Amino acid sequence: MQITKDTVVQFHYTLSDETGLLENSRSQDPVLYLQGHGNLIEGLEKAMEGHQAGDKFQITLAPADAYGERTEDAIQSVQVKHLMGAKKWKPGMVAVVNTEQGQRQVTVVKVGMFKAEVDTNHPLAGKTLSFDIEVMDVRAASAEELEHGHAHGVGGHHHH
Repeated sequence: MQITKDTVVQFHYTLSDETGLLENSRSQDPVLYLQGHGNLIEGLEKAMEGHQAGDKFQITLAPADAYGERTEDAIQSVQVKHLMGAKKWKPGMVAVVNTEQGQRQVTVVKVGMFKAEVDTNHPLAGKTLSFDIEVMDVRAASAEELEHGHAHGVGGHHHH
């Protein structure tokens, strides 16, 4: 079965940039997602189209097709209590904050007693990313998955 809109796909990946390996999914369950519903970055979702279980391929995405270019004026001041993900914060750590657009990853630049300066660029913004993909499984989505707009099951996106 080929990957087309409304198929549920399981895949393993490694993610690298020009500095080397950033992530490897093989230490956990494969990633599970619903094709054609914006659950992956756009360039990767496009590249998955037409592949099938057992396919291995590599794709390199420019920042525009991945997490976008870095914005220079993206430093914001937030209250430390709003940073989620750790007890103690140091510059360079990635935190999660709730915004009107949902949860966002930010990078801590400076930390004070009550306020922190954070860089709101996605940690991978401005980077050219290389993915090594191995497609593990492709199946038709269930009615419930289509209704919810994402895959269910091990490694699937959990409800927030």
